[in-house]
Amino acid sequence: MCLDKGYDSRPLRARLQRRHYTLHLKSRGQEQREKRTRGKRARRLVVQRVASWLNRYRRILVRWEKKVENYQSLLHLVFAHILWRSS
Repeated sequence: MCLDKGYDSRPLRARLQRRHYTLHLKSRGQEQREKRTRGKRARRLVVQRVASWLNRYRRILVRWEKKVENYQSLLHLVFAHILWRSS
């Protein structure tokens, strides 16, 4: 589970430990130092980048569909379009 310091709390750590998750919790200062060393990248940036890509699609950003199935199929279509564009 990759989180930033805003999510750091004892109850969250205990819940993640019970579910056998490995916690990756770093502050921005630690991420900046890691980015300077070779071979290490900040993990949180991948999630932020995907969220940014999804925000470009207005129909995903504002949910217009009432049925869950329609919304999920639209999400699959958007992810397929993102993958197609990136390759």
